[in-house]
Amino acid sequence: MDPILSLLKQPAWRVIDQSSLGPMFQAMQSFAIDDTLCTSVGRQYSPATARAWVHHQTISLGIQDTKLPFLDDGLRYLNEMGYQYIVRNSGGLAVVLDEGVLNLSLIIPDTEKGLDIHRGYEAMWKFIQLLFSDYPVDIEAREIIGSYCPGSYDLSINGKKFAGISQRRVRKGVAVQIYLCVTGSGSDRARMIQQFYEKSKKGIETKFQYPNVHPEVMASLSELLGDSLSIQEVMLRVFKVLKQLGRDIYSQSLHDEELVWYEKYYERMIVRNEKFSVR
Repeated sequence: MDPILSLLKQPAWRVIDQSSLGPMFQAMQSFAIDDTLCTSVGRQYSPATARAWVHHQTISLGIQDTKLPFLDDGLRYLNEMGYQYIVRNSGGLAVVLDEGVLNLSLIIPDTEKGLDIHRGYEAMWKFIQLLFSDYPVDIEAREIIGSYCPGSYDLSINGKKFAGISQRRVRKGVAVQIYLCVTGSGSDRARMIQQFYEKSKKGIETKFQYPNVHPEVMASLSELLGDSLSIQEVMLRVFKVLKQLGRDIYSQSLHDEELVWYEKYYERMIVRNEKFSVR
C-alpha cells in the first residue's frame, strides 16, 4: 500500500466536530484539545482522531511573531480591526481564523519509532486532494512566496494559496493541522496580516525573516473553485472521505482521563499567552 495512504487508512477514526460552536469557543481551548488528543492517541487511549474547528475573528500567532520589534503596535491594530489574538503552541507564523476558515487536525499515533515529519505533511495533502477530487483542479504543495505563514507545504491552486499545514507532536501522538480558507476573500485576510507586519516591524532589519505579504497570492477555495462552498459542505466531504479511509468511524467528545489532561494543557496555554497582552 502507498505509505502515505497507509497513514490515513486507520482501523478506526474518531471524529470531534467543533466547527459550529460559535464565537465563544476560544482558540486557546482548541490547541489544548489537540495536545490532549495527541496524548490520548499516543497512549492508545483513543484511536486516530479527526477534529474540525472554527474560530471567529482570531489571529493565531507563532512564537517568532512575539519577537517583532514593535509587536504592541501590531497587536493594537488587530484589536482595532475587531480581532483577538493568541500565541499557539505549534510551528509557523501569523494566520487568520474566522468563520470562513475551517481548521482540521488529523491526530495519529507515532507507531513507527519516529514518524517522518514529511509523511505527516504528505498525508494531509493527500487528504485534501481526496476531499476535492471531484473538481478538475491540481492542488499543489509548495511554498507560495508572498503568502502569510509560508512553508514548503502551502496548498495552492494555480499559484494561489488557500491552506497551510503545521504539525504538533506530544507523547507519541502526532497532530497534523491545516487551516482551509473555505469562503470569503483570501486577499483581504492577507492584507490584514500584511498591515500587522508593517506596524510590528516598521522596516527594521530583524534576524528572523518575516514574510513580505502580497495579498494577491492568496484566495479562498470558493474563489478558486468558482463554487459557493460552505463550512458545512466541506464537513460533509470530510465525513465521506473518513468513511472511505476507516473501517469504523464514530463521534465522541473528550471524556474521563482526557478531561484531566485537557485542564493541564489549557492552563499551559493561558500561561503562555499571559505575557503577550498589549502593554
